[in-house]
Amino acid sequence: MSHTASDNHTATRSVDVAIIGAGTAGQQAFKQARKQTDNVVIINDGYWTTTCATVGCMPSKLLIAAADRAHAANCSDEFGIEGRAVINGKQVMKRVQDLRDFFTSHVMTQVDSWDEEAKISGRATINKDGLIEVNDEIIAAKQIIIATGSSPFVADTWSDKLGDRLYTSDTIFELEDLPNSMAVVGAGAIGLELAQSFQRLGVQVTLFNRSQRLGGIKDPKVNERAYQCLSQELNFELDSEIKDVGVDNDQAFIHYLDKDGNTQTWSGDYVLAATGRRNNLDNLGIENLGVRLDDTNRPMDLNKNTGQIGDLNVYIVGDANAHLPLLHVASDEGFSAGSAVCKDDIGAYIKPPATPIAIVFCEPQIASVGQSSTELDASATPYAIGEVDFGSQGRSRVMGANCGLLRIYGCKQTNKILGASMVGPDAEYIAHILATAMTNDLTIKQLLDAPFYHPTILEGLRTALREIQDKMQIPHQS
Repeated sequence: MSHTASDNHTATRSVDVAIIGAGTAGQQAFKQARKQTDNVVIINDGYWTTTCATVGCMPSKLLIAAADRAHAANCSDEFGIEGRAVINGKQVMKRVQDLRDFFTSHVMTQVDSWDEEAKISGRATINKDGLIEVNDEIIAAKQIIIATGSSPFVADTWSDKLGDRLYTSDTIFELEDLPNSMAVVGAGAIGLELAQSFQRLGVQVTLFNRSQRLGGIKDPKVNERAYQCLSQELNFELDSEIKDVGVDNDQAFIHYLDKDGNTQTWSGDYVLAATGRRNNLDNLGIENLGVRLDDTNRPMDLNKNTGQIGDLNVYIVGDANAHLPLLHVASDEGFSAGSAVCKDDIGAYIKPPATPIAIVFCEPQIASVGQSSTELDASATPYAIGEVDFGSQGRSRVMGANCGLLRIYGCKQTNKILGASMVGPDAEYIAHILATAMTNDLTIKQLLDAPFYHPTILEGLRTALREIQDKMQIPHQS
C-alpha cells in the first residue's frame, strides 16, 4: 500500500520516481530509473559527489599510500636499506586533496550531464500528506527512493568541549599540514586505517577503544593476532573508558580509565573521532510514509535486496538503511531499487544479494567473507576450520610481511566454504577469491584443483584449504 499522494491538489509537481540523496546509492538508483521513465527527480542537500570519493574510500587510500611509502623508507633496515624519510606534511595533504578533487570531478561530470530539471539542490522533508517539500516546491511521487547516506557520530558534548581540536573522517582530510600528535577514538575500519597512516607519517598517535575488538573482527584468534601485528607500530588503549575531553593550554586532552581501571590523561594536538556513523533519517518525515524505525534508527520491514519497506512504494537504500554500509552494497541496492520502481519494464534487473565481504586497509590487512564463526556457532552449523599462520609462509617472509592469520570455515555437510576471517598480507585478494568461490558455489576440492603459483602469498590460502580438506576427509586431487 502506498502512502504517497500523486494526485494531491497541493502538489506543484508530480513524478513517477523521486530520489532523495545523490550519493552512490542515489546516483545508481537515478541512472537505472531514468532508463525506464523520464519523469524522475533527484533531490540532494550538500555536495553532489559521493561519500566514498569525497570523504571516505579515496582520500583515506591516498593517505594510506603516502604512509606506506614513508613506512617502506623508514623500516627497511632488515633488507640492508638504511635511512629515514623526510616527510613534507603539507605536500602529503596537498596530494590527498588534489587527487580527491580529481576523483570527485569525475563524479560531477556525470551529474552535470543530467537534465537540470531533474536535479533539485535543497533539504527535502516529507509532510503529513506524504508529499515531498523542498525549497518552494511540493512534489508528489508514485515511488520514493531514500538514499540520504550517513554522517559521523560525535557526542554533542565533545563538539562543544573540543571545538576546532576535534576532527571526524568527514573533516580530517582538510588538514593543511600533519600535526605532531593525535588521539584516534574508535578501532573500527576508519579508526585503524587513519591511526596507522598518521603514525607512519610521523604523527604520534594513541588509539582508544572501549573494547578489545579491532576492525570488526569476530574471530577471537584472528583478533588476537591483529593486535599482536598492529601493536608493533600503534600505541593502543583498548578496554579504556573515556570520562572527559576538553582543551587546556591550546592542547586537547582526554581523561580516561585504562584497562586496569587506573585514571590516565592524554594530551595532544587533535582528537579524531572515529566512533561510527549514523544514518541520515532524522527529521526527514519518513513516518509520514508509513515507515517504522527500530531503536537503532534502522527501518523495519526492509527488503535487504531492493531496500523496499514492506509493501510500501518506499525504498531506503545505501548507508541510509544501515544494513551494510559499504560502497558496493550501496551501489547494488541503488541499482536494484532503481529497477524495482519500474519493474514491469523489460529492461529492469534486480541484482541478487552479494556474498558478504569487508576489508580494512591497514597493514596487515583485515578481511572477512561470508559468515563469521559467531554466526556459525549460533546456527549450530557443523563446520571445520582450516588456518595458516603467515609467520612462516614463504613469500610473506621474503617480503618482510609475515604477520597474520587466516581461518577458513568449511561446511562438513556440503564441503563448501561458509566464511573466513583473516589478518595478513594480501588479505584483500584472498578475500575476493573466497568470495568468488562462494558466489559460484565451488567446493573446497574445486578450489584446490586450481593452480597456486610459487612463490606467492596465495599459497597460504592453499595451506588453509588443505587443512579443511584433511579434517573433512574430502578426496584429494588425483
